[in-house]
Amino acid sequence: MIEVEGLTKRYGPTLAVSDVTFEVRKGEVLGFLGPNGAGKTTTMRVITGYLPPTSGKVRVADHDVVEESLEARRHTGYLPENPPVYTDMRVSEYLAFVGRIKGVAGRDLRNRIREVSQTCAIAEVQSRQIGKLSKGYRQRVGLAQALIHNPDVLILDEPTAGLDPKQIIETRELIRGLAGQHTVVLSTHILPEVSKTCDRVVVINNGKVVAVGAPDELTQRLQGFETVLVTAEGPGGEMKARLERVEGVTLVEERDAANNRVTFEVHAGKERDVRAELARAVVESQWSLFELRTSGMSLEDIFLKLTTRDATS
Repeated sequence: MIEVEGLTKRYGPTLAVSDVTFEVRKGEVLGFLGPNGAGKTTTMRVITGYLPPTSGKVRVADHDVVEESLEARRHTGYLPENPPVYTDMRVSEYLAFVGRIKGVAGRDLRNRIREVSQTCAIAEVQSRQIGKLSKGYRQRVGLAQALIHNPDVLILDEPTAGLDPKQIIETRELIRGLAGQHTVVLSTHILPEVSKTCDRVVVINNGKVVAVGAPDELTQRLQGFETVLVTAEGPGGEMKARLERVEGVTLVEERDAANNRVTFEVHAGKERDVRAELARAVVESQWSLFELRTSGMSLEDIFLKLTTRDATS
């Protein structure tokens, strides 16, 4: 649905984006993750046709954003970081205005205003002036304008910036509900946004893509080993020694101990699943097994490792 190939963007001598390549599948929610100044907004502006690329190709719904700009834009809805609302207009007037600009008219426009108002939970403020709405409601109105022409692709730049925790949760749920019906690219530097909302992640730093994949895939690729947490009741020293003897285990570290219950972090090679052997070792030793689960790097760990490594390389 979205294809970005070798995208480079310069502002005079400043290289903002360098040879960025990724794709977004139909119906997918893709997290575009990176620190402030990494090149996220520039990339999104090129995808939406707001900025021309210096070099490279971008296609949206099989339309080149440079050579077929109007067709590509017809398939795209865009919510910039600061919603493009007119504060002196009422919500219904604004949505009608945007709808007409985007080629929706008559009964279709009335139907779309009703539908996006329900989807974005702004029906109750239709008659209110936008400037008198809370930031959360203005954000929803901004999302409604991006949806008014029912686009295949939604580009959302920092959609929860400045919202309170309740508004953030509501916006996350709203975006997640759009998955499948729309292809969504969600730009953010807030890590929980990605883990709560997105199917896959593109990590960008210093204008370059440093990783692409689901969080679990990135964990496996970066970590280099499988981590299993084992919680059992018994003598800590004996349990540690027994777990270390399981074939494939490379390291056993005690993480926590309370009331004769001990939690161990067990490392093993990625090519070997040692969970069954670990459980057997505990049970055959007649210790009580309370928990056994895999544990990977957190998204925060992935983000820091990728961006720090790239910044220092």
